[in-house]
Amino acid sequence: MTLQKIKSLDGKDEYVLLPIAVFRALRGQIEQRLAGRKAAKTVGDDYLPFELDDYVDNPVALARIKAKVTQAELARRMNVSQAYVSKVEAQVRVSSKLRAKVSAALSRSAK
Repeated sequence: MTLQKIKSLDGKDEYVLLPIAVFRALRGQIEQRLAGRKAAKTVGDDYLPFELDDYVDNPVALARIKAKVTQAELARRMNVSQAYVSKVEAQVRVSSKLRAKVSAALSRSAK
C-alpha cells in the first residue's frame, strides 16, 4: 500500500493520508499516544496540538469557523452577500464595529 504524504512549505513530510480502514484499526493506539503526549507536553516536544488560532489570523473568519457557520450563513444573518463576507475575511484588519456586528450575527441562531 502506498500512502500519500503532504509536505510542509519547507518540503518536509508533514502529514500522511491513511485509508479509513487503516485509521479505524489504529485509532485506539493513536488516541492513546496523543493523550499521553498532551499530558506530558513540554516545550521541546515534537507534537503540538492543532490550534485554529495559529492558522487563521482574521477575527471574522476565526469567529465564523469556531461557530461552525458558513460564509453564506453568516452573510444571510448579517443581510449582506457571501462575497462581502469573503472580502472581509481576506482583510488584514477588521474594525471593532464590524467585529461587533459579526459577533451579534453569530450569536443569533439560524432561522
